[in-house]
Amino acid sequence: MKIFVPGRICLFGEHSDWAGGYRRINADLEKGYTLITGTNQGIYAEVKSHPSKLIFRATLEDGTRKGPFELPMERETLLEEAKKGGFFSYVAGVAYQVLTHYRVRGLEIENDLTDLPIKKGLSSSAAICVLVARAFNRIYDLKMTIRGEMEYAYLGEITTPSRCGRMDQGCAYGNRPIMMTFDGDHIDVTELRVPNDLYFVIVDLKAEKDTKEILSKLNKCYPFADNDMQKNVQKYLGPINCEIAHQAVEALQEGDAVRVGELMKKAQAEFDANLQPACPSQLTAPVLHKLLNYKPIQPLIVGGKGVGSQGDGSAQFIVKDAESQEKVIEIIEHDLGMSCLKLVLQSGQRVKKAVIPAAGFGTRLFPASKAIKKELFPIIDQEGRAKPAIMTIIEEAISAGIEEICLVVQSVDRPLFEEFFCTPPRIENFNKLSKEDQEYSQYLLDLGQRIHFVVQDTQDGFGHAVYCAREWVGQEPFLLMLGDHIYASKSKKSCAQQLMDIYDRVGQNVLGLKVTPAEQLHQFGCVTGIWKEVDSTLSVTEFAEKPKIKYAREHLHVDGMKDDLYLTVFGQYILSPQIFDILEEQITHNIREGGEFQLTSCLDKLRREEGFTGLIINGLRFDIGVPQAYRQTVIDYQNS
Repeated sequence: MKIFVPGRICLFGEHSDWAGGYRRINADLEKGYTLITGTNQGIYAEVKSHPSKLIFRATLEDGTRKGPFELPMERETLLEEAKKGGFFSYVAGVAYQVLTHYRVRGLEIENDLTDLPIKKGLSSSAAICVLVARAFNRIYDLKMTIRGEMEYAYLGEITTPSRCGRMDQGCAYGNRPIMMTFDGDHIDVTELRVPNDLYFVIVDLKAEKDTKEILSKLNKCYPFADNDMQKNVQKYLGPINCEIAHQAVEALQEGDAVRVGELMKKAQAEFDANLQPACPSQLTAPVLHKLLNYKPIQPLIVGGKGVGSQGDGSAQFIVKDAESQEKVIEIIEHDLGMSCLKLVLQSGQRVKKAVIPAAGFGTRLFPASKAIKKELFPIIDQEGRAKPAIMTIIEEAISAGIEEICLVVQSVDRPLFEEFFCTPPRIENFNKLSKEDQEYSQYLLDLGQRIHFVVQDTQDGFGHAVYCAREWVGQEPFLLMLGDHIYASKSKKSCAQQLMDIYDRVGQNVLGLKVTPAEQLHQFGCVTGIWKEVDSTLSVTEFAEKPKIKYAREHLHVDGMKDDLYLTVFGQYILSPQIFDILEEQITHNIREGGEFQLTSCLDKLRREEGFTGLIINGLRFDIGVPQAYRQTVIDYQNS
């Protein structure tokens, strides 16, 4: 299994994580607020289980290989190694914590690429810890959430001599920005979305600072202030930081680079005024301030500040655009001899692709399915036109803004679909068509221009069919639609468009839901969750494939719904490309359900790792996969 974990950069709120922790003792202190994001650089690894050992091989940024480090998976041995400190101690510390709380065997981690610089305020040690926690979670299906992985990474790191901040393991959330709130021992995480790309430059000042001295001097100001200097430290890390951090969240969510830059300048000025006096030997930071005020870059940047514990370690700038980012890096590296990294906060990816599995035999429609693919069975649309069912599904996707369609088909069936969508009628037949139908024939060919075909050679289940589209989808979110259901909206927006709109809002995996009576649960996948908006959207907490009524009553009922009503899968999803890694794991280890590779259990794992939002679709679904349902669909769909 392949895993990537980025580094972490603190945009706003440095030191407020530990400062907020003092609320355990002094409740009058303000909470801590940090705004962090993952970097575009990180640690790449291939991981697999091992029967008895923890094995770690590392590749540093310069290509240097370290290891293999090997230890038996024994608590005492792991703890002893963690206490030694050093590179492998982080791996051993996390393994110790996981083994203390879970029954796991060993793990082999091959860190084959690292493009994250060490010692640059980017929390490379935290990234290693998250990598190990995530590897155990995914290999042994420990059902940790991202928050759980973050917590075990933190526990693992503090098992070593390292004394990291509580925000460092926020890199577990990937390269999207998050707001972390620190209230004593309690932490809240809010994920953020930016509407347009924002461009940053991270700079290694190539100077020296003493982080231990900075932390020592600042911590002396807590939990109670004895003089004005200590009061100023608490004021900056408390109410001043609270105001700036919340304004920065608003600016990021509006994609306002200029406002973010202004807030960076304000944060640095307030930091200097209130914290420099507490540790002048380290926080006066002449190298940092020389760079922040370096004239040649001023026309290209909109703001900047120190990074991490501050001092002469690293700096960050937000710049006007991608071109400015390149120029700033060129100037700093050429003029000042400092090394730079790019950071781009990317807007949520727009969903442009749809996958429709259409490779099944149609067993329940035999012998008709021997003569014609079930996806090509005719239906009558709302305009009274006869067309194959698959065409209405494709039209639904395109109406929602999808640009490309992937049909997953058997190799023997591909010519059938290509003939329909990609080949005009023979001229003698074309001439018999009305002018309207001749124009419609061109419309079919235009649809065909958007369609791509992926072959599923063996029919190994719905999950396997989805996995076949992995290479075509790439690293993009995609719309997944069933090939044997058609849909009709009750509103002006199509069912797929409703789903796309909610995805744009929440920025995570989403699926359509339908309110369904208990007696029909055996036909559908079912979910439960916690309402975000009552009778509209919910945070999904469990998936169950065609559950029995007894199980549904005990585990799947959603608060506020009538006792005999449940939420079932509507048949439309928007999924992150991470689903393919989970499916690959199932296929590689031959984990089948009912003899096939299913999707539902993989969706539940994706939910645990990334979160899932369910939307009750304002519309109807029509099944064409069984005879009586197909008959009813032909009757009802035209009038829907």
